[in-house]
Amino acid sequence: MPLRVLKTRGFARDARKAGLTDKMLCKAAAEIESGLVDARLGGFLLKKRVARGGRGKSAGFRTIVAHRQGDRLACLYMFGKNQRDNITEQERLALSEIGDEYMSLTAAKLDDLVAKDVLIEVVCDGDE
Repeated sequence: MPLRVLKTRGFARDARKAGLTDKMLCKAAAEIESGLVDARLGGFLLKKRVARGGRGKSAGFRTIVAHRQGDRLACLYMFGKNQRDNITEQERLALSEIGDEYMSLTAAKLDDLVAKDVLIEVVCDGDE
C-alpha cells in the first residue's frame, strides 16, 4: 500500500500562498520514506527542508510533518528559512500531540476526515 500524504487545511493555505506545490510535497515524502530527514523532533514528528522552486533547499521551506513509515505522512506546519530559525519548544509539543493523534487514527477515520475536508489528501503518482 502506498504512503498516504495528507495536509491540514492551514498547511494547505500556507503552502498555496508560498508556492509550495503538491509535487514538491510528494518529492519530500519520497525522501522521508527513504530516510532523508533533517531532524527527528520526537515521536512521529520530523523536520524536512523542501526546495523553493528552482532555488534549492537552503533557500526553501522548513516543514514539520508527522510520519509513520510505510503508512502515512501528515504535513502540519511550514515556514520559510528567512522567516524564522526554528519552532519553539511549546510549538514542538503542540505539533507532536497533533501528529500523534493523526498517526493513531484508523484508515476509516482518516477517510472520514478527508471527506469532511478537515484533511486534504495529496495524490502522489510516484513520478517525483
